[in-house]
Amino acid sequence: MKKLIILLTISTLSTSAIAEETSWFDSLKSFVGLSETKEQSVAMPSTDGLVELLTSSLNVDTEQASGGMGAIFNYVKNNVSADQFSELAKSLPGVDGLVGQMPDVSKLSSAGGLGGLLDKAAEYSDSLKSINDVKKQFEALGLKPEMISSFVSSAQGYLDSEEGQSAKKVLTDGLGKLLG
Repeated sequence: MKKLIILLTISTLSTSAIAEETSWFDSLKSFVGLSETKEQSVAMPSTDGLVELLTSSLNVDTEQASGGMGAIFNYVKNNVSADQFSELAKSLPGVDGLVGQMPDVSKLSSAGGLGGLLDKAAEYSDSLKSINDVKKQFEALGLKPEMISSFVSSAQGYLDSEEGQSAKKVLTDGLGKLLG
């Protein structure tokens, strides 16, 4: 019986020592970055995240943030290739949904002043028409046209991550004339 107790004690101590070594070894692997733990999940950019950022940082409501970004993404869609816009939509899921939320301003016209001049000039230039449409869409949402650049810079900042680089490039490429 005495021999059995000694064998059980030795067995228990050696098992716990091995467990300690495994734990110590795992700690060492973790320390040098070789641990076999679950991969950290990287948050992919999303239109929901972008709208949330705009509402909190620019003091606009969800409808204004969605409609304003929809107007900007629609402008981009009209100024890049279909393949580029498809790449943007893959990198930033929900872009097409935002484009669908922009206000329809096709029948609106500015009464006079500078707005009336832009409407007249837009009749002769597709580029000016697109820019004028974005301006009108912002106004229809109750936003000042000066906020367009704030929306764009916020979106570019939001996409300024490894996962958002392709979306940021297409966005920047498509906005050349609007910002230029």
